[in-house]
Amino acid sequence: MEDEVFEQLLQVFNQLVLWIAAGAMIFGGVVPYIPQYRDIRRTQNAEGFSTYVCLVLLVANILRILFRFGRYFETPLLWQSIIMIVTMLTMLNLCTSVRMAGELSTKRRSFLATDNKDEEIKVPKRLFLDFEWGYFWSWSRFVDYLQCVVGFTLLAAYVTYLLLDSPVYVESLGFLAVFTEAMLGMPQLYCNHQNKSTEGMSIKMVAMWTSGDTFKTGYFLLTQAPVQFWTCGLLQVGVDVAILAQVYYYGRYPQKPASHAVSHTSSAKAL
Repeated sequence: MEDEVFEQLLQVFNQLVLWIAAGAMIFGGVVPYIPQYRDIRRTQNAEGFSTYVCLVLLVANILRILFRFGRYFETPLLWQSIIMIVTMLTMLNLCTSVRMAGELSTKRRSFLATDNKDEEIKVPKRLFLDFEWGYFWSWSRFVDYLQCVVGFTLLAAYVTYLLLDSPVYVESLGFLAVFTEAMLGMPQLYCNHQNKSTEGMSIKMVAMWTSGDTFKTGYFLLTQAPVQFWTCGLLQVGVDVAILAQVYYYGRYPQKPASHAVSHTSSAKAL
């Protein structure tokens, strides 16, 4: 009798752990963007956040969702992708409105300084449908970003529909999805190397990246996720560890930064 009760308690405990792990997988990736969102909204300054982070994560998670049509993986990973897409679109909406408000304010100050009060203040609009490569992902309206994301999703979905029976395409799609996300830390690694310093980068943030990526990779292994997931997860952990190694090395052996180096802020990253 006692053995049965113990087994039932153990099953309940295991189920609880699985729920907690699934919840961490679903919502853990968006946690770093909550303070980032609040900071941008409070300061009305989005210069410290690169919208290319949103581009990378949108592409990676759209491809991951399409990959599920050809190769099944855990439902929490699907929800993680959906929530991350919504989060990145929210960040884009905020950054676009803040940037446009800043440009309008700058124009207004310029007009007041030159005393052109009779002229209408206009901010040049950069639209997705203009198809100007020089303005790619630097558009003036959130709807232009939305049009680009929808267009990419429809195109990728159509190609996936045509090639869904091809194992090579499906496996390549899955690898591309997780590899894109795994490379998100590389710009930070490169900048640190160029500047010969990690000044201005949050060590706590990098530590959070490392712990999150380690947890995620362990989850992939335990749930027997497709090989692309845990392989790129290990790569992602490797990039995080390399950045931490830079923190140690440049902290212990400070070097004179290159003359062309500029200070930078650490970019947000998915866990």
